[in-house]
Amino acid sequence: MDILIAYATTEGQTGKIARFCADRLAAQGHEPHLLHVEHGGEDMPDCAAAILAASVHIGKYQAALESFALRHAPRLNARPTLLLAVSLAAAGEDADEWQDLARIAEGFQARTGWRAGQVAQVAGAFRFSQYDFFRRLAMRWIAHQKGQQVDPQGEREYTDWAALGALVDEFAAQAA
Repeated sequence: MDILIAYATTEGQTGKIARFCADRLAAQGHEPHLLHVEHGGEDMPDCAAAILAASVHIGKYQAALESFALRHAPRLNARPTLLLAVSLAAAGEDADEWQDLARIAEGFQARTGWRAGQVAQVAGAFRFSQYDFFRRLAMRWIAHQKGQQVDPQGEREYTDWAALGALVDEFAAQAA
């Protein structure tokens, strides 16, 4: 089955997640089409199903993915779809933050006209090597507020790869 994986990424974790999904699907005999929408990926190839992935930054996903979903909403709505919403908040258990994540996903779908068949919140990563000075300070403060110890020169990944793999497997099985 041809499966589109369209994604937008800021520091790279969502791109890593998208590549993981593509590799997982290919290993199962599917034909994944990896499309980085921020680098000229405006056209939607023919596919039987689609996964869209973006990360949450300041309460919204990347504009390029929103534009892609808006432009292709009718085609996306006509097939099985999964929205992977990547954030650090998804690594925690704060009920208010989880409500915010649900609100962000709902707002995205309302603005684009695309109704994802399934929305999954995926824990992201601290990518200090990708941050400028001020963002590094802000992210260290966020980590401190959450009681997390982080190395400001390194990275800390929260993505549960086994759970993500199971989710992708389930999505592909249902889409087939």
